[in-house]
Amino acid sequence: MSKTTSHAVADFRRYYSLAGGSKARRVWKCISSPGMQAVLVYRMGSWAMRRSKLYTFPVRIAYALSNLYVKVFWGIDIEPGAKIGPGLYIGHFGGINISGLTVMGHSCNISQGMTIGVSGSGDKFGAPVIGDEVYIAPGARLFGKIKIGNNVKLGANAVVHADVPDNAVVVLDPGFRIISLKGNRRRESALAE
Repeated sequence: MSKTTSHAVADFRRYYSLAGGSKARRVWKCISSPGMQAVLVYRMGSWAMRRSKLYTFPVRIAYALSNLYVKVFWGIDIEPGAKIGPGLYIGHFGGINISGLTVMGHSCNISQGMTIGVSGSGDKFGAPVIGDEVYIAPGARLFGKIKIGNNVKLGANAVVHADVPDNAVVVLDPGFRIISLKGNRRRESALAE
């Protein structure tokens, strides 16, 4: 199984595990989800970019049409140059922009109205490098050559322009402020209650 295929399978499994109902209903929810469609189109584009143009010409045409559909109807723009790990989950669609220079780890959740963009000049030019299991809430803006640690939660409308350590919870205040270093994971004792 290729890396792109295994990532797409992991993406589907995340959506499937979060969907409720019977097996058929879960599969339908996955297929009809704007986020899942956007992630699959991104995976197709990312795969085609790494191959010969002649070899992938039909796939590139299918990607261009599918990507246009996702942008127009769902408002999601994930550039195929982005490097995104398996298990990406987009909970709500609309106003999502991810730069082609973005690097994102596995099992990340992103929400509507969110931008991960390029900023800076010279040595400071770049896009965020985002760790594993990061949650990005609605309206969050991440930009520039910064590093976001693992198991981080970025709150609604947070404007993040500097590095964030592992396990941080970041909120708008007026830019951002780290309010906790306890992370994004639930404790098993809380799940048992």
